[in-house]
Amino acid sequence: MNIYDIAEAAGVSIATVSRVIGGSDKVSAQTRERVQEIIEQTGFVPNPFARGLGLGSIKLIGLLCTDVSDIFFAQAVSNVEQQLRQYDLGTVLCCTGEKLSGKKQGLELLLSKKVDAIILIGSPLGADNDHAHLLEAAKQCPLIGINLYIDAPGIYGVLSDQKRAMYDNVNYLQKAGCSKIAYFYDRDSPANSAKLEGYRSAITDLDERLIVQVKKDLDAAMEAADNLFATHQVDGILASEDILAVGAYKAMVARGLDLPTIGFNNSIIARCATPPLTSMDNMLGSLCSIAVTQLMDVLKGKDVPRKISLACHLVERDTFRTS
Repeated sequence: MNIYDIAEAAGVSIATVSRVIGGSDKVSAQTRERVQEIIEQTGFVPNPFARGLGLGSIKLIGLLCTDVSDIFFAQAVSNVEQQLRQYDLGTVLCCTGEKLSGKKQGLELLLSKKVDAIILIGSPLGADNDHAHLLEAAKQCPLIGINLYIDAPGIYGVLSDQKRAMYDNVNYLQKAGCSKIAYFYDRDSPANSAKLEGYRSAITDLDERLIVQVKKDLDAAMEAADNLFATHQVDGILASEDILAVGAYKAMVARGLDLPTIGFNNSIIARCATPPLTSMDNMLGSLCSIAVTQLMDVLKGKDVPRKISLACHLVERDTFRTS
């Protein structure tokens, strides 16, 4: 049962139901009584965020992003902003950096602007997945996470199944005869934790020395990979980000090696690399589209699944092909 059902049963508009719920005096006593009776009979619990985007709404959505210079995050911001514009919704972007203090300040800034909702791009969590600030914010407006979900009221998430995707990447390389597969990743985050878990669960004979954490930077990835190749036998390369995979590949070529390599995100870096990089597509376009649709449904008071998961897809290019 949602606000649309209530409006239909009472024979009134959605706006009228919203006015009754909000206690507006612009509704006749007779109509108010009829709507309230139906609400009581059905046990309908109003969505506290269902403002109807016109009743008390300023038609402004906050975008909380950790680092807009990141290619993945920048593309997400662009996709979300374009789609919100189709609903005549404005956006205000706040870039927080990686420190928890910055994330809290950014959240407070957006809330102070009375935004209708906040879309989270990049990890807004603190160390040890601290998310108390998000729980408080969700009491004021809905939060929609892209590749992030927290099981709490007012928080929704659209995620690609990155654990399964990395598990599949390992299987692809193992079927190609690889047994010593190096894995490069950058910072600790929910997304990277899922990928790393997928890698570990798929490796037949896990060697923790082949797991390398490195700054998300081409030169840093090249140096870290070269150091690994100098001390350990490697016959396949996986990475949590395309730029790390490209760096590892360059270090590999410089040593005269030819190892199958798979990146992650299917970013423009994968397409521009020489040779073009095979990469796992995390379906960013679909994630953003569904997040916006999910947000609109929440604001309209519809019944919305709090968590939506999408499968990833391997895009094969020159650095590795399954057949």
